[in-house]
Amino acid sequence: MHSALHLTRTQVLAFRRNVGALDERLPRGPRSLRRAAWAGLQDSMPRAALLSIHARVKGTKPSTWEDPSLVQVWGPRFSAYVVAARDVAIFTLGRLPDDRKGRGVAEELAARLHAHLAGRRMTYGEAGRGLGEIPNRLRYAARTATVLIRWDGARQPTVWTAPRPEVDPYDARLELARRYLHVFGPTTPGAFAQWAGISPREGSSAFEALHGSLIGVRTPVGDAWILARDEPTFRAAPRRPAQARLLPSGDTYFLLQGADRELLVSDAKRRRLLWTPRVWPGGLLVEGEIVGTWRRAHETVTIETWRRLTRAARDAVEAEAESLPLPGVYGRIAVRWD
Repeated sequence: MHSALHLTRTQVLAFRRNVGALDERLPRGPRSLRRAAWAGLQDSMPRAALLSIHARVKGTKPSTWEDPSLVQVWGPRFSAYVVAARDVAIFTLGRLPDDRKGRGVAEELAARLHAHLAGRRMTYGEAGRGLGEIPNRLRYAARTATVLIRWDGARQPTVWTAPRPEVDPYDARLELARRYLHVFGPTTPGAFAQWAGISPREGSSAFEALHGSLIGVRTPVGDAWILARDEPTFRAAPRRPAQARLLPSGDTYFLLQGADRELLVSDAKRRRLLWTPRVWPGGLLVEGEIVGTWRRAHETVTIETWRRLTRAARDAVEAEAESLPLPGVYGRIAVRWD
């Protein structure tokens, strides 16, 4: 790779916040919801996707995740994701294995599940037992784009089947790579493969197919690729960052691995506080920088900062916390500073 463009940390993070709608919220509506979910919204923690939407879209309510324009699927790495209904094929068929054996397992399991359900909906535990399979194995069928889920966090996911979209898996894979490049760029084939839950060879093949639309760049953590059409945005003056955003566990902005974590949080001790071995906390974004973590228990939001915040910043964080659209919480949200 010959990197003609050298990007600073400030440019990279400003670009990611910009395309992720974290500097300024989008107006309400299906178009904005689709943009917020351009790389999918991980929902493995109950209603994390809803809080990710809230950080990006104005007027988010506790029921917004149920908007008709959105659905839930088992997406990258078989995690629960909220995606635009029109984009299901990208996050499912885009991950269908290239090898005949892996593809056969997914398609055979999907066909058996479809026949067993016969138009019904049931918990994945019940469906798995009915097929004589470990329920978690049903996630492999999701890569055929015929399995949808609903998971509200309190019970097992409900599953049902839908017609397979008329989308070629190869085309879906390339679009998945484009979206990853747009939201997580600059990035590498290996990082894409790890995020998507596909093989390194499949990740590399996708980048090779897109080679004509990519630009090699140099970043503080190494050489990487961006979409050529994104170059003007990288070069543009950064937008003024939002005063505060509370990003939930697994939010796209810090759903990172390896060197990308070092770019976002330079201090190793602080990285261990954000990316914990077990369930990640949320990330506290203040004026464009991750400056702490947060967790919630019912109506209490506990915030741990890594540095002293100004009074204005604390007020902005508290206002953000009090605006969280938490299902089942009807009283005022209390903020506790740790």
